[in-house]
Amino acid sequence: MTLAETELLHDIRDIAPTESEIALFLDFDGTLVEIAPVPDAVQLDRQVAPALESLRASLGGALALVSGRPVSFLDEVLAPYRFDAAGLHGAQIRVDGEIRSQSAVPDAMREATRDLVRFANSHVGIIVEDKHISIAVHWRLAPTLKDEALDLIRAIAARMGPAVRLQEGKSVAELVPAGASKGGAIVQLMQSAPYAGRRPVFIGDDITDEAGFKAVNALGGLSIRIGDGETCAAHRIASPTALRTILLAAAEHGRLTASSFS
Repeated sequence: MTLAETELLHDIRDIAPTESEIALFLDFDGTLVEIAPVPDAVQLDRQVAPALESLRASLGGALALVSGRPVSFLDEVLAPYRFDAAGLHGAQIRVDGEIRSQSAVPDAMREATRDLVRFANSHVGIIVEDKHISIAVHWRLAPTLKDEALDLIRAIAARMGPAVRLQEGKSVAELVPAGASKGGAIVQLMQSAPYAGRRPVFIGDDITDEAGFKAVNALGGLSIRIGDGETCAAHRIASPTALRTILLAAAEHGRLTASSFS
């Protein structure tokens, strides 16, 4: 272990020596599951949902999913469990079964959807994911079309103006309501029970998670990136598989602390 790693481990243990001090926030794609070639093809290990339910209990309820997916999709994949969630990059926030906030659909979103669907229909491998409040275009199956897809969605974002924000990620770009971000969602969640007064831990894997990392860093918490890539996260975990091992072990022992991720 290097000196820097030793210092980081010390810092992690100082942040939250007991599980009662942690508020755990988890991205979904690329974090709890491997990224799939198409959005609907993700596979969640059958042990994960009950493990998260166990961890939620041990954390006094302070566990939430913070994802680009709609809350309804997260409920479907994790059924029969329903977790607190910030969906669509923070455009939807649900706590204790109650929708606390939900962004309005920008007026020009329908026209943007039509333009992106038209592009997808004429380009093999392009997938448009209509989430109603937001819309994403994926080029994972057609990497040579990246520049063309980006040019189009950037032009649409410019046309729509300040009502939307363009969120780029791994082989995807998405138009989301301007006020929505994972960082803002985490800050909002941290202001209410059972999260208030705890140290946040946020785990994600993509550019879309950087706002969350920044928010958690500013709150004095622990930010963790899955895999490689430039990041402001303070710590890394190699893969979703490695994270799953940590979460399942913590659920089995009934105890999760920030040092569990070191």
